[in-house]
Amino acid sequence: MNSTISTNKAPSAIGPYSQAVLANNTLYVSGQLPINFENPSFLLEGIVAQTNQSLQNIMSIVQSAGFSKLDIVKCTVYMKNLSDFSLMNQEYEKFFGSVKPARVTIEVSRLPKNSLIEIDAIAVK
Repeated sequence: MNSTISTNKAPSAIGPYSQAVLANNTLYVSGQLPINFENPSFLLEGIVAQTNQSLQNIMSIVQSAGFSKLDIVKCTVYMKNLSDFSLMNQEYEKFFGSVKPARVTIEVSRLPKNSLIEIDAIAVK
């Protein structure tokens, strides 16, 4: 049985989708833009700040579903400019520490709200 996950500690979905869907013991977190839920009209400057905010949004959703950072098994990172890869990678490693989810990083031509990054995640218990 599937259930939708929603928290007010992450930005609301900006389209016809859920923040996350829990299917059995697997949580699928939709792509998270670097939007602060307290001020959704404000987009942080720079890839480091945007990476951190996207990851914080993922954590808020993951935790609201009763999962933890240790349960995250895969992320997909969509970046507007792969020239920022090393800065994103440093912030990503700082966030995850010794947890090392599988990951794909893809350069895209444009992201919603003209952000520099969007990250999705899969967590399993």
